[in-house]
Amino acid sequence: MAATLSARRSPAHLCLSRRLVSSSKATPSAFAPAAMAVAAPGTGSIADRVISLLSAADHPAHLAQIHALLLSSGLHHSPFLASTFLLTAPRSHQLAHARQFFDEIPHPNDPRLFNAVIRLHSYHNAFYYALRLYRQMLRSNIIPDGFTLPPVLKACDGLPSHAVGRAVHAQVLYLGFESDIFVQNGIISMYTKCRDIPCARAVFDMLSARNVVSWTSILSGCTQNGFPLEALNLYRRMRLESDVRPDFIILVSVLKAYTDVEDLEHGKSVHGLVIKGGFEDEPDLNMTLTAMYAKCGQVLVAKLLFDRAKSMDVIMWNTMISGYAKNGHASEAIDLFKEMISRRVKPDSIALRSAILACAQVGSLEIARQMENYTNDSEFKDDVFVKTALIDMYAKCGSIDQAHAIFMRTLDKDVVVWSAMITGYGLHGRGHEAMRLFNEMKHAGVRPNDVTFVGLLSACNHAGLVEEGWNYFHSMKYYGIEPQHQHYACVVDLLSRAGKLEKAYEFVRSMPIKPRLTVWGALLNACKIYGHVKLGEYVAEHVFALEPSNAGHYVKLSNIYASTGMWSEVAKVRVLMKERGVTKAIGCSMIDIKGELHSFRAGDKSHPRSKEIFVMLSELESKLKESGFVPHLSSDLHDLNMEEKERFTVPS
Repeated sequence: MAATLSARRSPAHLCLSRRLVSSSKATPSAFAPAAMAVAAPGTGSIADRVISLLSAADHPAHLAQIHALLLSSGLHHSPFLASTFLLTAPRSHQLAHARQFFDEIPHPNDPRLFNAVIRLHSYHNAFYYALRLYRQMLRSNIIPDGFTLPPVLKACDGLPSHAVGRAVHAQVLYLGFESDIFVQNGIISMYTKCRDIPCARAVFDMLSARNVVSWTSILSGCTQNGFPLEALNLYRRMRLESDVRPDFIILVSVLKAYTDVEDLEHGKSVHGLVIKGGFEDEPDLNMTLTAMYAKCGQVLVAKLLFDRAKSMDVIMWNTMISGYAKNGHASEAIDLFKEMISRRVKPDSIALRSAILACAQVGSLEIARQMENYTNDSEFKDDVFVKTALIDMYAKCGSIDQAHAIFMRTLDKDVVVWSAMITGYGLHGRGHEAMRLFNEMKHAGVRPNDVTFVGLLSACNHAGLVEEGWNYFHSMKYYGIEPQHQHYACVVDLLSRAGKLEKAYEFVRSMPIKPRLTVWGALLNACKIYGHVKLGEYVAEHVFALEPSNAGHYVKLSNIYASTGMWSEVAKVRVLMKERGVTKAIGCSMIDIKGELHSFRAGDKSHPRSKEIFVMLSELESKLKESGFVPHLSSDLHDLNMEEKERFTVPS
């Protein structure tokens, strides 16, 4: 045996082995005695020692020493030892070294070698090279086995490459791996990563047996690709048909699906499973729960989850800041963004856009300028999405000129940037500027989208350009854009503001899609403005059916009755609200003083300077009464009794 090994040692191999050993600058002392023991006589076979060393190797120097030993002993030709060596490489982070080792094998003709090196490259996300090795394997007439295909499929979904994935799927069928659960799970994962949910579902449905990976792959795939209802149906099927216990990965997917459909009640039941399963400290689950409660309007619960989170990465901060901003808690969103910065957590573009959205809701020009200054000092100053958010922010904070200045400084203007500026002009009633910008956009070769037309119609609406708005609405078809509810609502508002209520009503009746709340709400607003009782009653029925708990709709109907002196009907509306348990939300006003936000609610005395504020209000009220002012209480507060009216108008 010794003579045979000696005969295999070529001068080139001996030279390479010396170079590999000398290149190992750091050799941990704990490994050195074991390495020396290999050469000692009578201590067992070299192959056994190599296997022992490979199991302990966790450092680049270890791998270099073992490589040298394999070359010097001639054992690098052993498929078993070579594949074991290749599988050790990920642990010591030596992809290049392992690739060199594989390339030195003259004629690799054993599937174990290819399995190891393909798996190695998939492990290190070198997906393209993994597929090249698989192609080399097939060209060498080496038949893949059940260990070859999972890492190959992982490479397909890592790229992702749908075409290659389908070809591998065909080979799986040809080779007879239909019943191999590991291979089939890889196919499901590949199709979901390639956004082909129908094929993924077909493979899943044909499985004779399914494990937790099967369910996880299809559930997460459906959720990530925008099929939340299908994901939830599969989850119910899993609970009924399978004995698989949902792990935290499955629960994350299910919670995301319930978040997408805004089903808080069922989401809470999954939260119970999270607690029961002891998964409360899982970062992904905690973040998903926070996002669910925030999106469903339960920001207080979301904040509790946020505060007890052990892992506070930028995604967690984004979730809470955007949750505040999208639920109208603008000041809280801004405060949390400031806290994020103070804790030295670097915001990404999503956090910036959420904070900018909150600034837009507040309407403070001073805070808007602070946000722009921070953005200009960040790496996202040229980010087109951030620029768009800044344009929207300044438009809503009253500075359309500053919004236009940012628009002009934006180099790569896409349709989103143009649409934001057009919408900004619309908010300020500058319809002619919006139309001019729309023409410039077309001349620049940018094709409008549905959002562009919402902004354009809104601009015509606020500027009273009825004919122009009507023409723009009908021109949408030339761009292949089907009008949606927002477009119809803009036209209804456009006609209504011009006093053409009958035409607006006929327009609603002729809609090819069923009118939603935005459309009926626009018509109800018009009925309130013009005191059209009969049409207002008809429209209110539709509005109440669509959103029965919104007090604002009842108040509008009440105001329609009040404007014509129909006080008995006003009382009936108030009774109806009480029967349905509808209460009017207390309004909130905010004021910015030297960059600090102060919020006030009717009847609220929580402000630290409330005593001074109410003293000043009392003085102002006295002066108003002395001047002969009498508060008008007969319109907007018809859902309140007289005591409530007094409480909201007279400070105490």
